[in-house]
Amino acid sequence: MLTTAIATLPLSKLALDVRAGLSKPGQKELPCSYFYDEVGSALFEVITHLPEYGLSRAGERLLRKHASALASQMRAPAVVAELGCGSGRKTRWLLEALSRRRHLTYCPIEISAAALAMCKRQLDDLDSLTFVGFEREYLDGLEEVSALRPPDAPLLVLFLGSTIGNFFRSQGVQFLKLVRQNLMPGDSLLLATDLEKPVRQLLLAYDDPLGVTAAFNLNLLARLNRELEADFRLDLFRHVARYNREERRVEMHLQSISEQTVTIPGACFAVTLKRGETIWTESSHKYNLPEILEMARQSGFRCDAQWLDEEWPFAHTLLIAE
Repeated sequence: MLTTAIATLPLSKLALDVRAGLSKPGQKELPCSYFYDEVGSALFEVITHLPEYGLSRAGERLLRKHASALASQMRAPAVVAELGCGSGRKTRWLLEALSRRRHLTYCPIEISAAALAMCKRQLDDLDSLTFVGFEREYLDGLEEVSALRPPDAPLLVLFLGSTIGNFFRSQGVQFLKLVRQNLMPGDSLLLATDLEKPVRQLLLAYDDPLGVTAAFNLNLLARLNRELEADFRLDLFRHVARYNREERRVEMHLQSISEQTVTIPGACFAVTLKRGETIWTESSHKYNLPEILEMARQSGFRCDAQWLDEEWPFAHTLLIAE
């Protein structure tokens, strides 16, 4: 295994994260947050429609079915901040229910400009909603939203899609604690979590027969080629989805099918990969119901309500900041 720093120059955050991840001893990594450029966002939207990927449809079913109950369960929020809005399609059900009670300011927080634009198009016709997008990291954007909201204006934070599962479990609790620090007592967090289910069902969701998830994963390397002038040959990598039973998570990897050296001029860096070596690109942890309540308790929230989808075991949990 060889990793080489080519020079020391001012580098973008993408470049720094790529260098750090591909320099790791043992298991190389790339952050999953970089999946969502314009191409990646479009591919993920296709994934949400695949029959094998029941996660997005489960979340959408819950919002469609329980939006009115959820809206009446909490103090009518004046501001809704969403951490990672995606296309905005599923969120629309809840925003429509909430905006029937009062005018809303909706603040999606996304690192993907393409996703923000897609979300705005999805919600443009909602007259009782003001759209204020933030192209930021989640916590940076939430800190801005919290600072800008009117005094005593109730805030609802949406963390949907089971994105919490991308964190290691201890990191997920720490992230929720940081979210709580940006809230006032009585503010709300709607947390989505994907629940444990048969392994074969999970693996099909992350390695579909059409190869859309594989294309989504490989696009991460294509993005580095486009933005950092890297010379990854996509035909020398294959998409791999694994289930880690001990950690109860699905892992996505990109496996090198031959020994190869890749140069990444935009990161002033080169990396050599052995045949069969992988780059770990994403984790998706699966939860049980007591675990969700314990995460909430440790983070400074109490559970106010919970809705479950039985077709694809999945939970929406309404948490109140204490």
